[in-house]
Amino acid sequence: MSPANRPYNPFSGASLDRRSESRRNSDWIEAARAESDTLFVAGHGTLQLVSRHAGPEIAFLRGSHPLVARATEADMVQLGWHGGQRCVLVEALAEASELPPGTAFEELRPLLPELRPDEAALLAYARALLIWRARHRHCGVCGAPTAPRSAGHSMRCTSSECGEEFFPRIDPAIIVLVTAGDHVLLGRQQAWPRGRYSALAGFVEPGESLEDTVAREVFEETGVRIERATYIASQPWPFPSSLMLGFHATAGRDPVRLLDSELEDARWFAAAEIESMPGLLPPRFTIARRLMESWFDEAVGHPLPPHL
Repeated sequence: MSPANRPYNPFSGASLDRRSESRRNSDWIEAARAESDTLFVAGHGTLQLVSRHAGPEIAFLRGSHPLVARATEADMVQLGWHGGQRCVLVEALAEASELPPGTAFEELRPLLPELRPDEAALLAYARALLIWRARHRHCGVCGAPTAPRSAGHSMRCTSSECGEEFFPRIDPAIIVLVTAGDHVLLGRQQAWPRGRYSALAGFVEPGESLEDTVAREVFEETGVRIERATYIASQPWPFPSSLMLGFHATAGRDPVRLLDSELEDARWFAAAEIESMPGLLPPRFTIARRLMESWFDEAVGHPLPPHL
């Protein structure tokens, strides 16, 4: 199956109607509280409130819940409209006794294999904003406190002599599947589960194009010189604030040489090896997995077996 015909990469797609123009409305918080069907997503730090009743799934709160009722405008961010209903992120600390039965604050990454795609995308968005807000409590120019604006989508310095405004930032990173005929170049980091390998990745540096980054990262990590790189797709990756830009690159089967300390190991795998090694591939919710699936379809002529 070609990349264009595959489902959206996890965390992406147009399931949320952001309606960014509505962020300019000064009464957005009053409207959100007044609408009886507004959905509130609670989170703090890197955690989000989820339910385990039939899930996991987002534990949406209503405006009457104590966590929402006591929150101030500074604690809230309008995310958009989810399923036609206004959706607002609430930064909330809570005692366990305040939480609805069967709910808890949990980290997003372990939930990804089980969440519905639209809910995974919504929580990824919320997580990225929570981290960004936590890191911009003070102005990076003068050090004064900041205050939220635009329904929580910017942070402005409160100093009358400065007034600098800050917006959510993402860190662009490339992830590239390098192939040579029916062989693919994969690497592994020491912290990964035993036996797992994945596509090569790295952050874009100032003054670099994406294509330059692909060539540099592959060579720095493996000593392999690529011949051609083609952009495939992207994936938001809120751990903490990356955008993964997926490429397919071709190369000769140069010997692998680990030129830096990023990888514990890297080597060429034949397609037949991949089919015989369960646990080798990255998780299904990653763009690395989607790159592998697309290449395998074309190189071998049939999809990756489900048990992989």
